[in-house]
Amino acid sequence: MDAHTFATLFLGGVGLAVVVWALHKLGKALAAIAETLAAAAVVFLALWWVVKAAGWLVAQIVLHPRTTLTVLALLAWWRWLGWPSLALSLIGVTALLTVWRVLDLVSFDQWAGRFLRTWWQRWAIYVPKLPGWLHACGLSVRDEAIPVDVTVTLVGRKKIRRERQQAGVRIPKVKQVRSGPSWDEVKLELVPGQKPEDFDEAARALASARKVARCQVRELAPNVVSIDFQRRDLLASPIPCPPLSELGPVDLRHVWAGRTEYGQDWRVPLFGSGSHTLTAGASGAGKNSVMWCPLVSIAPAIRSGVVRVSGIDPKGMELAYGRGIFHRYAVTSKDVLALLDELVGAMDARKRQFAGRVRTVPISRENPLELVEFDEIGALTRYTDRKTREQIVEKVALLTTQGRALGFTVRGYVQEPTKETVPVRELFPRRICLRVTAKSHVGMVLGDQAYERGAWANRIEESAAGVGYVWGEGLREPLRVRAGWVPDETVKALEAFVTSGHALPLPGGAAA
Repeated sequence: MDAHTFATLFLGGVGLAVVVWALHKLGKALAAIAETLAAAAVVFLALWWVVKAAGWLVAQIVLHPRTTLTVLALLAWWRWLGWPSLALSLIGVTALLTVWRVLDLVSFDQWAGRFLRTWWQRWAIYVPKLPGWLHACGLSVRDEAIPVDVTVTLVGRKKIRRERQQAGVRIPKVKQVRSGPSWDEVKLELVPGQKPEDFDEAARALASARKVARCQVRELAPNVVSIDFQRRDLLASPIPCPPLSELGPVDLRHVWAGRTEYGQDWRVPLFGSGSHTLTAGASGAGKNSVMWCPLVSIAPAIRSGVVRVSGIDPKGMELAYGRGIFHRYAVTSKDVLALLDELVGAMDARKRQFAGRVRTVPISRENPLELVEFDEIGALTRYTDRKTREQIVEKVALLTTQGRALGFTVRGYVQEPTKETVPVRELFPRRICLRVTAKSHVGMVLGDQAYERGAWANRIEESAAGVGYVWGEGLREPLRVRAGWVPDETVKALEAFVTSGHALPLPGGAAA
């Protein structure tokens, strides 16, 4: 080896050593930097999750304060006092609530039961399951897939392939749940692109998904609806009419007529806005209950002369059983025309007396409420000769269009609610649809979209006499009701109460 080769190798070795040393130092520096960045990333990520968890906890406390604070209290109890004391306390509270429920169900449900039931229904049923039901019923909004360009490098060339990102699904958000004795009310906030009518059309599908007999949709705001699920039927049993001995002051604008599907009193107006009423139902559907129950409720007003009842009874049977209640009574078409002529004449007399003095005639003994009960109205508005039919329709139209402010109220009852049978159907602002034989009859009585909004009158069982749907003036959604049942004994007791001032004994020993 000559000197030149040795020098080259030596210098190369020195250079290599210097490079290795420099790389070593650089590696240590990079490792230190990487460790610092990793530690910083871990700290940052930990802080991020802590902030996010704190934000989520604050949001839960704000949105669900009762549930969140209760869970936190239970966890704190478990942590500081131990699980045995927590378990014994929960057992004691459960036993106390059970005894309370057995002793006084009404107060228990008012102060504790409805809150516990609401909490359970919300977190065990509606929050986890309702989104799936809504999606299955077509009540979700699917975002359109967004096209993106994806560049794929192949050997020797590039290829641009157009793909689509996965589309998302947006579902209405549960805002509030309230659970009553028979109904659950779930308030939803709609997503953009939805309207309340979409939920009306899916009411039956939602009822099937929840496995309940009935579901009703109510619009609370343009972007908020309430989906009401009926867990049990409060109208399954007949509703007894109150005995005459328990009648209090009479309010002719709010007369007791039965119960609603929400367990509340169903009251109907016999005077003022929405007093003219048309009730439709098949034979045996309970039209008699709708007729007689309000008359029982206003018995003191009838006896005192504040209300005068006129009866039109083409069959000569139903109203004849309480004939003494009626100030006027007609069976034949000739008598009906005479009765209606007398009412129209009395209405014209009040016009002359009060025109320009008042907007609504004050009801008194001198100017009583003239209440017309027109049973089987179709028998005289269709199944009579043309001249008589036209005259009857004209008189009824005058009473329904001009009688409200003058103290004249018409309540009609019909089995076949077609326009040909009841030409003045649209002049009755409030309508009641009991059990009918065809789905189309629901729309004829209650109006368009009534069936889609939950008025399933054609599905009422034959045993549920008096059950029906109300929709009309002041009611935005069909309301399911059951009229109070009035037995024959009560009709006779009412007749005796009105005519002689002494009521006959009622079933159970009550007397007025």
